[in-house]
Amino acid sequence: MCVVLLVPIVPFLFLGGHVDDWLRGLAENPPEPVATFALIVGLLATDILLPIPSSVISTLSGWQLGWFWGTLATWLGMNSGAILGFALSRRYGRAFALYFSRGRDLEQIRSVSDRYGPLVLVLTRAMPVFAEASVLMAGIHQLAWQRFLPAIVVSNLGIAIAYAAFGDYAERNQWLPLALAISIAVPVVVAGLARRWLPQGPGAGPDANSPGDSSG
Repeated sequence: MCVVLLVPIVPFLFLGGHVDDWLRGLAENPPEPVATFALIVGLLATDILLPIPSSVISTLSGWQLGWFWGTLATWLGMNSGAILGFALSRRYGRAFALYFSRGRDLEQIRSVSDRYGPLVLVLTRAMPVFAEASVLMAGIHQLAWQRFLPAIVVSNLGIAIAYAAFGDYAERNQWLPLALAISIAVPVVVAGLARRWLPQGPGAGPDANSPGDSSG
């Protein structure tokens, strides 16, 4: 967790001037909005399968596109990624899910799912790792699409608005580096607390971890 929290800080300690120049150049000569929109959607759509820092991408969407279009790009990308992961785990089951999430995380989510049902999808939407695990576990349990989609679509909209508005506010006040640090630190801390306090499933020991874990 400490290493992750240092990711946005270390570059500014050693390369602060170069990073500032890069950010200033990007602000003065931004890429085409359509290309930026498509890139954000594409990156977030693969978040379920790859270790994409979704909170950072979502914050940058508001910085580059403004809160409205940033919200739309983030929302579409997050929904696409969740639907993709749900469909694949629903089709291929636990063996598929273990390639992209650790067994311990799946078991912790299973324990909460048994108690709260589809509500766990909403409760974990803003948590790295557990957001992906909850989607995969819902697919493993063959949750009906009509129960999965409303929970995902509504909760993703709230998160998309929050991150995009935060990025837009950071752009207008010229403190993007701090905003990026916050967008990394807060989800990591929340996930760390969740990992500590969520109930441990019966199969959540070290043997349940998958060597193919790549989800972030």
